[in-house]
Amino acid sequence: MSDLTHEIRGRTLWIAFNRPAARNALTFGMYEALADLCRNVPTDGSLGAVVIHGAGGKAFAAGTDMTQFRAFETARDALDYEARIEEVLTAIEKCPLPTLAAIHGACTGGGASIASVCDLRIASSALKFGFPIARTLGNCLAARNLARLSALLGEGRVREMIFTARLMGAEEAQAAGLVSEVLEDEAALIARAEELAGQLGEMAPLTLRATKEAMRRNRAATAGADADLIEMCYMSEDFRHGMEAFLAKKKPDWRGR
Repeated sequence: MSDLTHEIRGRTLWIAFNRPAARNALTFGMYEALADLCRNVPTDGSLGAVVIHGAGGKAFAAGTDMTQFRAFETARDALDYEARIEEVLTAIEKCPLPTLAAIHGACTGGGASIASVCDLRIASSALKFGFPIARTLGNCLAARNLARLSALLGEGRVREMIFTARLMGAEEAQAAGLVSEVLEDEAALIARAEELAGQLGEMAPLTLRATKEAMRRNRAATAGADADLIEMCYMSEDFRHGMEAFLAKKKPDWRGR
């Protein structure tokens, strides 16, 4: 079974992160498969919407699989990684069909970034959303990613979430505008996602597409250069130590170098 599955139900493309034993932690292959699906959806009217969700009943996606960071040796590795993630997020944003994230359980790191670039987000009451990197890995988010999150949630809330490494629950997420609806459980969430995707498929497709692209262009114009910041974090002793401590289920001892 693939780590990322997809199927067409009616006029909706359903995409599922499918590594439940790893809380759907994202491999590079999963990122690329998701981007390819978003780039290549048909625009002939056969499909009306895309739903992204997590399999296994515990998580939407719990960030990037950290074991893949062990291969990082140079600043180029870190910069290429962030550029690769940016390409994936842009592919989701540019998807010509409306995208809906149906979020149940943990939605952190790369999973939270993916959810944040979808057009709409709904969640179950089990939602836990955030970027706990200041507690776990010691890496950073790229400037464009921070610009997206700040446009969605406000700069102050994004700063506070990252600085404290806390996770946002469903009630707060709805109050903040991160999700438009909170459903009782996963079954209700998927049922509502199916209903909402059907509604999206009935709307004027060019209106939705133009709105998506105009808003994407507005956000893209706000991000600045960040190569020096990415290199500082990913090439640090702290990042290497934090990664191994997390994988060993130990608390990291940050040194600031």
